[in-house]
Formats: sequence, structure tokens, C-alpha cells
Amino acid sequence: MTRRGWLAVAVMMLWVVGLGLLMRREFLRPDSERFAEAGLRVVPGATFFGVMREGAHIGFASSTIDTMPTGIRVVDYLVADLPVGGRIHRASARTTVELTRGLRLREFHVQLEAEQGPVVASGRMEGDSTMAVVLRSGTNTKPDTQRIRVPGPVLLPNVVPLAVALGEWPEVGRTITLPVFDPIGMAAKQVTLRIDAESLFVVTDSSIFDPRSRRWRVARPDTVRAWHLTSSDASQFNGWVDAHGLVVRATHLGTLTLDRLPYEVAFENWRAEKRDGGVGATVAADDDILESTAIAAEVRVRRAVESLDLRLRGVDLAGFDLSSPRQSLRGDTLRVRRETEALLTPAYQLGSLTRQMPPEQRVVWQQVLRAEPLIETMDPDVRALATRIRGGVRDPREVAERINRWVYDSLAKRITFGIPSARAVLEARAGDCNEHTQLYVALARAASLPARVAAGLVYLNGKFYYHAWPEVYLGNWVAVDPTLGQFPADAAHLRFVVGGLGRQAELLRLIGNLDIDVLSAR
Repeated sequence: MTRRGWLAVAVMMLWVVGLGLLMRREFLRPDSERFAEAGLRVVPGATFFGVMREGAHIGFASSTIDTMPTGIRVVDYLVADLPVGGRIHRASARTTVELTRGLRLREFHVQLEAEQGPVVASGRMEGDSTMAVVLRSGTNTKPDTQRIRVPGPVLLPNVVPLAVALGEWPEVGRTITLPVFDPIGMAAKQVTLRIDAESLFVVTDSSIFDPRSRRWRVARPDTVRAWHLTSSDASQFNGWVDAHGLVVRATHLGTLTLDRLPYEVAFENWRAEKRDGGVGATVAADDDILESTAIAAEVRVRRAVESLDLRLRGVDLAGFDLSSPRQSLRGDTLRVRRETEALLTPAYQLGSLTRQMPPEQRVVWQQVLRAEPLIETMDPDVRALATRIRGGVRDPREVAERINRWVYDSLAKRITFGIPSARAVLEARAGDCNEHTQLYVALARAASLPARVAAGLVYLNGKFYYHAWPEVYLGNWVAVDPTLGQFPADAAHLRFVVGGLGRQAELLRLIGNLDIDVLSAR
């Protein structure tokens, strides 16, 4: 080949390489990089929502976006009267997020208000890979401060719709993967969203007052194109978003819907409903979130269950923690067996479990022995109580049973609504399965007994209810239930997840989708 020929080949190769680099930069770059350009298209303003449940107007929500020369502020607020456990529970949440103009997180502040007192989480980015986070549960508890490694720039859940819609023109079938930080679970994870539908909505931003009904009604409707986003993580966004990244309609907790409405219709009508007695102090069973999300079964059992065989349908079971010494899944059939006496005989004594382990294995086990957000194992009152319950005993089974009996006897059984911490539960001495579980795990770890949170369903009187309980390590992980006073927990406990609040949010995937057939119960 001539010199001119080689030169032509070289030029062609450089052109191909350059074209490849251009395509890589423009089409294969991470979604988070493209969102840096989206911040320049953010439109300031406020949108309002009615919080609806099965046609009833039970709350109000708003989302406000402010743009500044050097940043963006997003403030979301929600307040609702939730029918749980036979009565109305008022709950509210406010999230403030400070972003750069490129949608990079600078800091955030989240405050949840419920019966158990406020839960406040705040955080600030330190560089690109570290976040300083402060979490406080209750009014008298010491804040928990941590520095958490994050995989570069992250988003908060309430900013996800904005980032998706403005990152690139929405197109049905497209998927977007984003690094999202959960401020309560204190963890960052990759969340994949899919644009799975496109539709037109009629929305209104104005209203007029109707003196006859003493209610506001919508006026001057407008048509808005919106796209439906479905998240791989059930705790993240699921709803319709317009081309500006503003929510048109969204679903929360599997049963609540946020509909975009004018302010007067969203807030004043809700307040009028409360004033006129639309929301009472007690709740009928068919209106109760606890009852309406329960899964009915054909078989009714009123005693402790030693074995249970079920068929699970309607939900992709991949990713759930369904396999354990007491549970086995074959196809769509789950078999649960209560632990035998052999599984309750520990092969170690308290304080000696990790002593002979190699360092890498010891690190894993220390995770189920140390404090974590909302499980304040190092709190002086928690440690003092754990020491008193344990006494001088080193047998893990006896200590596990002592703690189970103490929590069952000492906590009043009451449906609550909030995010409990072990320290707050120890002060209140009341709560439901979440409060019992948080306190049990904190006390067990303070007594050098490995413990963790499990969650899923419990089978009671012909229905499966959402439930949480502890697991303790006695040579195998053993389920116990201080809420129901069972040691070990019976086979009516179906474990779906292991872990804290971030992991438990996966249970939302089951609501309204899971069908259960009881094949046998003994």
C-alpha cells in the first residue's frame, strides 16, 4: 500500500475513533451527567395536590421550586389523616433539598411528624463522595451523626421526577438509572426507572367558590401531556410526570394518590371536610389501611401454627429474602416450618462468637452486633436494661428468651404511626410490631446477642397482615416475636425481607398485587 493509502487509512481510523468517542460522550454517558444540563431548564413555581384514598380527600400536599443564580431549592410538604388501626392518625412530612444548578445535591432536611414524635434527618455533601448525615428520632434523644460514603453525586427521592423529565425528552420504553440517597435508611442505591406509558391529563390551576356546596371547584381546565414512571424500588417514585418534571398524579404507600389540583380545592376543601365531620375519630374496617391492605385467605387458624404451605402469585419474588432454615421456596410454593428444638441449641456462648473468626468474617458479624440509625445499642439506658435482663447468663437462647419476655410484658400493644427508635420506645413503653422489634434488636445487641430485623406477613384469623419481628442467631437465625409473645415465632410468619426501613420499603411491591393460597396449615 502506498504512503497516501496508509495516510487515508489512518485518517479514516481517527475519524471512526473520534465518532465513537462522540457517541460515547453524547449517547452512552451516565444519566447523572446528562442531568447536569437539565438544571438550566428548571422552571420555578408551586404545585398543589389533594391526598386521596379510595375517593376520600384525606390530606394536602405541595411542591415548590425556587431557582437562584447559584442553585435550586425544592420544598415538598404532605399532611394527611390516615385511617390505621381503627382510628385516625395525623402524619406530615416536609423535605427541603438544596441543589446546584446542575441538580447536584448540596444539602437536605427531612422532618416527619407522627404520634411517636418527630424524626429529623439532615445531610450535607462533603466533596463528591462523602455525606455528613444527622438523624434524630423524638425530642429528647441524642442525634446520631454519621459520615456516609456515596457513589459520587446523588439525588433525593423527591427530585427524581424532575431529573428524569428534564434530562432528555421522555420516550416510552426508555429506562434511566440514578444514584438515589434514602435519608431515613441512610444509604445510597442505584434506582432504575422506566417510562412505560404516555397519556393526556386534564388539570386545572384555578378555582372558584361554590356558595351552595360551600366548596371550591376547579375552573379553566387545561390539557397536559404526561409520562408514567415506574421504579425498580417500590419506595421510590411511581406516578405521572409532565415535560417540566412536575407531578400530575402519584401513588404512595400503595393506597394513597396525589392528584394535582388548585390550592383552594386541594387545601380548603380538605379543611372543610374535616370541619364538617368528613373525617371522624374512628374508622370502619373497610376504610382502615391496616385491614384493606391485608390479604384474605380461605383457611382460618386461631392457634399457633407449626407448619404452613402456601402458593404465592401475582408478584415477581426475585430479590426477596424468602430462603432460610425455616422457609423454602420451590417455584411459587412457600413452605414454612417452625424451628425445632435442635435449631434452638446454640453452639457458642455470648461474647465468644467472633473471637476465633478471621477478620473479614468478623466484620460481617459485627454489623448485627453494633448500633445503627434508630437502633441505639450504645444508649446508656438501653445498655443498662440489657445488662439487667441478661444478668450473668452467657447462654444465647436463655438471654434471647428473657428479652422476648421482657419486651412482650413491658410494652403496651397499641397501633402507632411513625418511625420508631429503640430509645424512644423505651421511654414510651408502647407500640406495635415495629416498636417491639426495634427495642428487642437494640437490647439483644447490647447483650452481645446478634439480632436483626425481619419483615413480611403474619397469618392471623384468616388474613395476612404486614408485620415485623426480630431474628436472633443461635447457631442458625431464629425468628422470635415479642409483639405476640412467641419464642420461637410460629410458622405463620412469612419473611420477605431482612433489614431496616430502606429494605422494608420493598414490601410495598406486595400491596394489591400478591395473591396467597393456603395449601395446608397445621
